[in-house]
Amino acid sequence: MKVPHIIGADLSKKSIDFASHPFRSHLKVENNSSGFRDLIRWLNKQNIDRSEVMMVMEHTGLYSYRLEQFLHQRHISFAKVSGLEIKRSMGLVRGKSDKADARRIAQYGFEKAHRLESVQPVDVRLERLQMLQSTRDKLVKDRAGLITRVKEYRQAYDLKKSDIIITSQLRVIKFLTEEIKKLNDAMKAIVEAEKTVSDNYHLLQSVKGVGEVLAMTAIIKTRNFTRFTKARKFSCYCGTAPFENTSGISLKGKTRVSHLADKRMKTLLDMAAKSAIQHDKELREYYLRRTENGKSKMSTINVVRNKILYRMFAVIKRRTPYQPLPMTA
Repeated sequence: MKVPHIIGADLSKKSIDFASHPFRSHLKVENNSSGFRDLIRWLNKQNIDRSEVMMVMEHTGLYSYRLEQFLHQRHISFAKVSGLEIKRSMGLVRGKSDKADARRIAQYGFEKAHRLESVQPVDVRLERLQMLQSTRDKLVKDRAGLITRVKEYRQAYDLKKSDIIITSQLRVIKFLTEEIKKLNDAMKAIVEAEKTVSDNYHLLQSVKGVGEVLAMTAIIKTRNFTRFTKARKFSCYCGTAPFENTSGISLKGKTRVSHLADKRMKTLLDMAAKSAIQHDKELREYYLRRTENGKSKMSTINVVRNKILYRMFAVIKRRTPYQPLPMTA
């Protein structure tokens, strides 16, 4: 995308630094509605047409949420880029400040303008689904930590189950379990209320190894399969796609996956692969045959992960549940 005005935005919890590439001007505002109005006044002062602006920012989670909503409302285009990608594009950098970072982000946006993709508004239901799942995942993690701690206390100190140290934590575990169930119910209610989401949710679970959590997460990450329409691209995003690792005649490394990945999706696909190896006859035989031929277990599990991922995209594309191939004698 070619636009005449690239603006870099360096966000923090309380403030945002903006830098305009063509005019080399700078603005620092509070990260709230008042600061966003200052942004509009700053653009108007420079006679910048909002329809010709592309704002570039890093993925910062909650810090950018209010700004993103404001930009959508004012029809100002923006792109979100990996902080690591921006950092690596800068080369050798001396010194650091929010103002300098905003300018560097603007410079990156100017150099990569042809690759920038404007972020489109997310369906409010999918956005709500993502928030619910994020909250659920945090509670699940907290509960797992407490369960582990209770076991360690009882083993290390030989505490009885009636000891207050144990009972107090067990009550919290019970409470977290109840809240996790409420969040699960709220997520399922959103899924079932929208037919296109509900249909995809149930189609995905027709694939062996794909449970409710993986199906739900895949829908959120792909924005109900509109953000990613090709299995290969989503495989790269999840960190399961293998890449060649060679250079000339001196480097002949093994094909391997990238460590740059969505770790949550990669973990869920790993669990799905291990489950499928146990319960899917075709994948179990493939796993055994490949490992018996000397291939490593980890690389074979990664192949199974990709097979499951491709099956997920296949059922969405065909709009029919997964049907295993008939096994030959």
